[in-house]
Amino acid sequence: MSDVSTGKVVVNRAMSLDGFIAGPGHAMDWIADYLTPDTFPEVMTATGAMLVGRGTYEVAKRMADQDTPYDGGAQFVLTHEPPEEPDPSVTFLTCGLEEAVATARGAAGGKNLEILGADVAAQCLRHGLVDEILVYVVPVLLGDGVRFTPPSIDRIDLEPFGNIQSGAVTMLRFRVRK
Repeated sequence: MSDVSTGKVVVNRAMSLDGFIAGPGHAMDWIADYLTPDTFPEVMTATGAMLVGRGTYEVAKRMADQDTPYDGGAQFVLTHEPPEEPDPSVTFLTCGLEEAVATARGAAGGKNLEILGADVAAQCLRHGLVDEILVYVVPVLLGDGVRFTPPSIDRIDLEPFGNIQSGAVTMLRFRVRK
């Protein structure tokens, strides 16, 4: 899918040890207890744009007042219904998935496109649009919430190629086998 000069499409996730990317009620406040933009600065440096779904955008917006902002470059939100009041910090896309990925990759300026959010990431994985998966394993058990992938996703083979620990968080990196 990717050409080195155009960066990679990377699904980026924080995950509890029991496999959840958000707790009950889509709670993600537990992530800020362990991860800051300084935890793995090389990821931030490699990221030129982000593509998220509307649900992730809404959760991030609610959390923005209490957290350090995450500046991963241009931000795009893929949605069927853009908000009535525009948000100048993001671009809302109502096109198809492939076009949204191409638009966001174009804005990444040769750096990586980071995919955030369970639904958009699962769609990208299903359509073979993902080059890598980056997982921050956080030392917490949530017991319930939003799973890393939905049960409806088909098998996808991965190739591990790196892991790093920073404080209590372990970052695992995988290439998606095509």
